[in-house]
Amino acid sequence: MVAATTPERGAGRATRRRRRTRAVAAVLAVLALAAAGLGTLIVRQNTYALREETVTVRHGGRALDGVLALPERGRGPFPLVVFVHGDGPVDATHETFYRPLWESFARAGYASLSWSKPGVGGSPGNWLDQSMDDRAGEVADAIAWARQRPEVDAGRIGLWGASQAGWVLPKVAAADPRIRFVIAVSPAIDWRRQGRYNLLAELRRDGASDAEAAAALRRRDTVLDLLARGAPYEEYVQAVGDAPDMSAERWRFVSRNHTADASVDLPALRGLPVLLVLAGHDLNVDVTETEAVYRQVLPGPALHVAHYPDATHALVRRSVEASTVRLTLTAVCAPRSLFADGFLADQRTFLASLGDAAPPS
Repeated sequence: MVAATTPERGAGRATRRRRRTRAVAAVLAVLALAAAGLGTLIVRQNTYALREETVTVRHGGRALDGVLALPERGRGPFPLVVFVHGDGPVDATHETFYRPLWESFARAGYASLSWSKPGVGGSPGNWLDQSMDDRAGEVADAIAWARQRPEVDAGRIGLWGASQAGWVLPKVAAADPRIRFVIAVSPAIDWRRQGRYNLLAELRRDGASDAEAAAALRRRDTVLDLLARGAPYEEYVQAVGDAPDMSAERWRFVSRNHTADASVDLPALRGLPVLLVLAGHDLNVDVTETEAVYRQVLPGPALHVAHYPDATHALVRRSVEASTVRLTLTAVCAPRSLFADGFLADQRTFLASLGDAAPPS
């Protein structure tokens, strides 16, 4: 049976329905405002105080897609920081990772130049076909291009490079006496020793047993023997098995570069202002070795060493990098907060300290 409904009861239900409707509408409105506020926050956090211009840098007959980032105001000419990537398929912005750096440098009055590696984005070629000498030649061509730009002060150009760039930066400086400064972030010294350090550091992080570590080192010795003999990829697969992180192209890249030793070219940086940036939780690079070699080869006040105890190899705060969710949210909502405390400001201070001094003779 259906209960009879009096007009009063019907009106009460209608009133309650209207209240529920208004409540739902209010909640939706609050959520919409929150979403709009979050969207505004994200846009604001990913808007940088600089001007970006899409450019083309030519090297070896190829046109590489690049970005020239200029200070927010002024026509220049501005001193320039030329970016030299680390390992991997890196595009001109390093998936926006570079923009907080460009902004920090722009606030010191510097422009920044970066470009996509061959085979990345719209740049033709394959970065895995390059040796460290090839990479240095690419940087040299980019600098030659930049010196023709009216926005760039041709006499005040320096280098910024991370990780693998540590083998490239001194080569560029050796070939170009007009380089004014170098910022080296997490650079290694010897390719083979770096590989061993990285292997053992990751095994310790993963809690590997002594037996597992010993087996991994034996496998590594086999790989080094193959590289020393110039063995083809097929022999590598037969000897150690097919590894997902070692394609035929990667094997050729490692074969070209496994003897790289930065200490050979580091003397070219003597007398140049150098900022060496080192992280306290670097699983890729033995920072103790790096600092010792830099101090030995580059004695004197021109070398500045900055330590970031809570940073990882990428100079990201360790607590952020440890969580994929937190890393993603920080990168989207507060990208400047990715980096270790002081990392951006210290580089800006270093650049500001250079002033207008003439380059070393």
